[in-house]
Formats: sequence, structure tokens, C-alpha cells
Amino acid sequence: MKELVTRPANLPKNPHFSSGPCAKRPGWSLASLSDALVGRSHRSKPGKAKLQEVIDLSREILGIPEDYRIGIVPASDTGAIEMAMWSMLGARGVDVLAWESFGKEWVTDITKQLKLADVNVYEAPYGELPNLAGVDSNRDIVFTWNGTTSGVRVPNAEWISASREGLTFCDATSAAFAMDLPWQKLDVTTWSWQKVLGGEGAHGMIVLSPRAAERLTSYNPGRSLPKIFRLSKGTELIEGIFSGETINTPSMLAVEDALDGLRWAKSIGGLTHLVKRSEDNLKSVSDWQQKSSWAAFLAAEPATRSCTSICLTINDADFATWDAKKQAAFLKSLTGLIEKEGAGFDIASYRDAPQGLRIWGGATVETADIQLLLEWLDYAFITTKAALSAS
Repeated sequence: MKELVTRPANLPKNPHFSSGPCAKRPGWSLASLSDALVGRSHRSKPGKAKLQEVIDLSREILGIPEDYRIGIVPASDTGAIEMAMWSMLGARGVDVLAWESFGKEWVTDITKQLKLADVNVYEAPYGELPNLAGVDSNRDIVFTWNGTTSGVRVPNAEWISASREGLTFCDATSAAFAMDLPWQKLDVTTWSWQKVLGGEGAHGMIVLSPRAAERLTSYNPGRSLPKIFRLSKGTELIEGIFSGETINTPSMLAVEDALDGLRWAKSIGGLTHLVKRSEDNLKSVSDWQQKSSWAAFLAAEPATRSCTSICLTINDADFATWDAKKQAAFLKSLTGLIEKEGAGFDIASYRDAPQGLRIWGGATVETADIQLLLEWLDYAFITTKAALSAS
């Protein structure tokens, strides 16, 4: 490590490693939004055409089956998963999985807000997955595909039965466009524009299988739903939601930005290449971590490590002896040094997660930039620890 005390010579071209909103695509500039339909109604013919193009390109790039409905909804991924749970849960028992902050929020909603009676909760600490084999596919299942705050993803969907009677509700916000999603195993899938393709926040996407659509039109949950949660009216779907007629007014600047990301994704080769870009980023961190004297993955099992929200802990003997306050101060100084140098922004772990670092490795992030950031991490760790020892 001594040779790395020297300040790295190069900075990442794009030092944005936030886990949301995430880095823009390579080559992005404000000029990319020059065709935005500002000052026009989203319900005008060209406005609806742009919203429909978001739906169509999402279907094409992600390989979503033609009989699945895709809608643009309010309030990011949170709004999308909330509207699905409030509209459809309660028809049968629910198994809900949680191993990070957002999954735990869905547990809270299901048990304390919806107050459903028949609920099984499967939880695991940060860095681990709950027992997937214990889940009953004849019940509804609510889970995150990728834990944005823990860096832990499900390795596959083999634990979900193809002949299930229940519905699967998958929060895929930091997985869509970076991981292969097996649509035949997913009934309700949600994500936001602000993650893998680097779009702006406030807008969510929801995908419904035919079975999910049938639930919406045949099941009355017996609870009041605000307008922004309503996907059906009586026994009929509100079909306009799935053809660009949004529930409320979207930002047409954000729509244009989403289109820019989708068009870029298509131009570079679609999902296969997007997944490869993210996996290459994870591999770079993994190769570096194997040689590191101080960094470890929060996810101990390689098969469950996220290729988007890459979470690291500090595996240093001295660090382990410090109290939480001193550890937090050290990490604040480390990330502050990197930010001051312009080498990386927003890389601290999520506020509820174990103290450490979180590097976004989604498809818009260049592997070369990840590799340069890792050099700066080594430099910052040694420099910050030396300064602490000298004080």
C-alpha cells in the first residue's frame, strides 16, 4: 500500500457515483433536452407521443412481453410500489422479504399501514438475504430485486414458482436496465427513471402481468384510495395510464431526459450491453477488493453482490476498535477528501446502513472512472488514517 500514498495523477472524467439520482449517460449535456416539449400540455398529441415512446422503448429494451401493461406513474419507484400494494394486496396471504431500508419500509406499510392480517415477514441483516426457500409462491410475494442500500440482490428467480397462485410484487428500481429480469416470474414490477439510465426523479414505472391486471379488475380491497393510487375504476382498468395518459402532470423535461437515456441504451446494444457495463463495474471493484488491505464487500456472498449499488465496509483492525462516532468521523473525512479533490461525489453509505461506502456502478458509469475512483479510495484511506494518527 505504501506506493499508493502518492496522490493519484488522474481524476475520473465523470466523478458522479451517487445511487440516485445517478450519473448521466456518457456524452450527456443540457443540449440533449433541446427537443423537450416545454410549455405544451402532456395531453397534447405530441406530448402523449413522447410518453408513449417512453413506454415503447422500455418494453423493447427490457424485453417485456407484449401482453404486459406498462404505465408511467407519480412519485418515483416509491409511488409505483405503494400504489400496487394498496390497490392489490389483501386478496390472499402475503410473504414480504426485507434485507435493506426500502424493503423494511414495505414491511411497515403492509403490517402497520395496510394492517393485513395474514403476513409472513422474512428479514435478514444488511449484507445477507433471507431464506428464499421458505417463501410460499401460493401467497403474494413482495420483495426488492436489488437492495439499493445494502448492495445485495437476489441471484435468480428459481425460488419463485412458475405455477404460482399468488402474485409477485418486485421493486426493481436499481435492477431494471442493469440486471436480467425474468418477466414470467414477475407480476408487478416497478422502477424509477433516476437509477440505471440516469434520468431525473419524480416519475415511476409500473409493469403488470395479465394476472396482475386480472387482480386489479376482480378484487376490491375495501379501502379508500387517493387518485394517484387508482389503476382501475370499478371492474375496468384505467387503460389510458398504459398508453401515455398519466394520472397527473409529468415534467416534460424529465420525460425528454428519460427518452434520451432510453435512446442511448438502444444505440449501444440494448439490455445485453447495459448489463455488461454494470457487471464490468462490479468486476473492477471485486478485483480491487481482493487485493485491498482495508475494504470488504457488505455482501459476503459473491452471487448476491449488486452490480449497481456496490456497498463496501471497512475491514481494518484499527477501525474495528473505534466507537461508532469515531468511525463516522473518519468516513466523513475520507469521503470529504475525495469530494474536495473532485474524484468522487456521494459515495457514503446510506444513512440506515452499516458505516462504509457505496459506489454506483450502473450502466451509465464508465468502468475507467470506477478504476480511477478506486485509486483515490486507497489514497484517501491512507491519508485520512495517517492524519488521524498524527492528531
